[in-house]
Amino acid sequence: MKQILFLLLACICLPLSAENIIFRADSMTGSSSESAEYAKLNGNATIITPTMEIYADTIEMSGKNYRYIKASGNVSGTNTESKIDFTCEQLIYDRDTEVATMQNTVHLVDRENETVANAEVMDYDKKKDTVIMQISVTMQQKNNICIGSHAVYNTATRMLYLSGNPQITQGSDVFRAQEISLNLDTQEVQLHGRVRGSVTDND
Repeated sequence: MKQILFLLLACICLPLSAENIIFRADSMTGSSSESAEYAKLNGNATIITPTMEIYADTIEMSGKNYRYIKASGNVSGTNTESKIDFTCEQLIYDRDTEVATMQNTVHLVDRENETVANAEVMDYDKKKDTVIMQISVTMQQKNNICIGSHAVYNTATRMLYLSGNPQITQGSDVFRAQEISLNLDTQEVQLHGRVRGSVTDND
């Protein structure tokens, strides 16, 4: 066991795209070979890379140079570069592509854009600055409350695209359509297909 742990420590410190991994847990098991590595962290598991911090009940690392990270149970974390925090029940993260798939009661906070989102499934692509949200999507930003069954959120352009019976509420104004887009900077709403809604004349 001591030999296996020594090998794991040595391999985990190897870089993938100039990244090193720091880890902590109550216990660890694993194996190592020339082509692939595997490690399982149990209890208060923590993984820290230069761009990502992940905390969970259990974390598994696999693939060459521990490319893939799977976290399960009370998952939380943050992307330190994008300033995006998240919680969910399961996460799969590819360190090479920098794509994270989060499932089951996903809660995401974009601190940079002051945006909070919830969904059952989210795919966050850091390189493309996009979050794809599916099933029971809700998103809040400033005076906007957005709901739908599918959404694409671009954190760089600050654009939100909603579909699947979408609705945006701005104060007392309500907008519905087949597809809705929202510019988070200008607060401009664009409606496409079967447009309907209500607005309040304050005067």
